[in-house]
Amino acid sequence: MIINDRLYIGGVWTSPSDSALTLDVRSPHDRSVIGRAAQAAPADVDLAVAAARKAFDEGTWPRTAPTERIAVLRRLNTLREERAAEIAALIARENGSAGWFTRAGQPGLSRQADAYLKAAEEFGWEETLEPSDPALPFRSVVRREAIGVVAAVIPWNSPFSAALAKLIPALLAGNTVVLKTSPENSLSMNLLAELLDAAGLPQGVVSVLHAGRETSEYLVSHPDVDKIAFTGSTRAGRRIASIAGEQLKRVSLELGGKSAAIILEDADLPKAVAGLKFASLLNNGEACIAQTRILAPRSRYEEVVTAVKGLVESLKVGDPADEDTFIGPMIRPDQQQRVRDYIRLGIDEGARLVTGGPEVPLGLEGGNYVTPTVFADVDNTMRIAQEEVFGPVLVVIAYDDEEDAVRIANDSEYGLSGGVWSSDEQHALAVARRVRTGTVTVNGAPIGFDGPFGGFKASGIGREYGATGLAGYVEYKTITV
Repeated sequence: MIINDRLYIGGVWTSPSDSALTLDVRSPHDRSVIGRAAQAAPADVDLAVAAARKAFDEGTWPRTAPTERIAVLRRLNTLREERAAEIAALIARENGSAGWFTRAGQPGLSRQADAYLKAAEEFGWEETLEPSDPALPFRSVVRREAIGVVAAVIPWNSPFSAALAKLIPALLAGNTVVLKTSPENSLSMNLLAELLDAAGLPQGVVSVLHAGRETSEYLVSHPDVDKIAFTGSTRAGRRIASIAGEQLKRVSLELGGKSAAIILEDADLPKAVAGLKFASLLNNGEACIAQTRILAPRSRYEEVVTAVKGLVESLKVGDPADEDTFIGPMIRPDQQQRVRDYIRLGIDEGARLVTGGPEVPLGLEGGNYVTPTVFADVDNTMRIAQEEVFGPVLVVIAYDDEEDAVRIANDSEYGLSGGVWSSDEQHALAVARRVRTGTVTVNGAPIGFDGPFGGFKASGIGREYGATGLAGYVEYKTITV
């Protein structure tokens, strides 16, 4: 069992303000205790923010040359790569994510970091603009400077990806950061703190705190925090946006999704369904980008339903540590119950249960498991088509023509991701341009890290990844000479 009795505050492993505030981290597979970790209270937030404030206002980090900051973050990425297998195994134990997913995510973390580092190398940290009117003897020096103290608040479902998507650009820009993680990820995020410590960041620049919702709100409301970077539910995002608005803090929000996969009439169905295995059911369905609304032409509707049914029934549900497991358990019992309640809701709404159901899979009653489920004859107005379930539950919706498909795809409060499947790439691209989401994949192409990632509508504000993500952590200053 892993025991962590300290918090990483301002670059120092520190005893928590309340030693009784600890959490037993339980395995989603069998609910056994796999670790125990200290949790943060508001007093610890005060220490972390004070350290970050002092490091920003008086320390060297914001005034360090970008090349030096790039070197430190490159070292962090190298240290993480050296422990990739350990990280993948720990997240599988802690989150219930299948081992194939946590292992496959490690190279993705490297690509994510490399895209940020490349962007920082090419970023215009300071540029001189000549006057547009030659008769005016003035020029403008445009500087991109750090914002200040960043409160980065992340969810539990993909902790390393979410943490580094914020930490790396914030630090590259010269900010100081208080990272607030979910209690469920206390073990893996303490491992991240070890890596940050070894990377050589100056004292005060980074803190890693595990805490629940009340302490999170205390952090984002703190008067010495200059920017909030949040990934999580739309409901929580709305609350954070209201706090940011009241205090005029900078804010970026990466929120929920209910993404549609449009299978066009000319799609190669076996290839499309093989791609949906990953696009729709990655990380046990606990993914904001999961394409859980599958839009099928009426001319091929039952063919699509049968194919999706066959896919879901072919996937092994079980222990995340088993090599052949594709879908593991939900992270907590309450999340398991939430997904099962949505399945019951789908039945009550009149959708056709094609496979699965609310029963826990046989032999897995001791863990947080749900049975992967497919619904057909779903109307897009049903709650199971509009609300984010965050589990392995797919709905297949019929459309009349492409206009109808685009209308249904866009008929959602969310706009995070989506996909288009066609044997004609240009045709798929034309349809993708009409889908109102921040990211659209064509024929299962992976999401890249050089381009911006984020959502339209209730899926968020701002973007992550690459140069656009880096730009979200700077203020623009113009000096006229």
